[in-house]
Amino acid sequence: MRAYWIPVTLLTLSQACIASELIYEPVNPSFGGNPLNSDHLIFHAEAINDYSAPDNDLFGYEEESDLERLASSLESRLISQLLADIGNGNTGQLETDDFYLNVVDNNGTLVVQIVDKVSGESTEIAVSGLNPDL
Repeated sequence: MRAYWIPVTLLTLSQACIASELIYEPVNPSFGGNPLNSDHLIFHAEAINDYSAPDNDLFGYEEESDLERLASSLESRLISQLLADIGNGNTGQLETDDFYLNVVDNNGTLVVQIVDKVSGESTEIAVSGLNPDL
């Protein structure tokens, strides 16, 4: 009689252990999870975060004043206009706080001379073939 109970018990337990399909449910609400998890996730992230931002330190840089930003923007615009005129064969020069920029037409070849005021170092860039009439 004992022999009959063991297979019947195993058969009954095997019927109760039927596997089903696994379904992934995300935890993070950004990826489709329950929106009520967001506060828990934020608090948990803040609890394990040991980074503290430096106090009023802009990573060694000072914030520019409005006047400095305006001067920098104007300087960039003038350099941009001068370099745009190079394509038309126009020449010119520009002096900034840091360097001299001189553009000359040398027999159909445009030469851009850049001189650093502080170190005196200079660079020349020669461009030919910009003006198709030459």
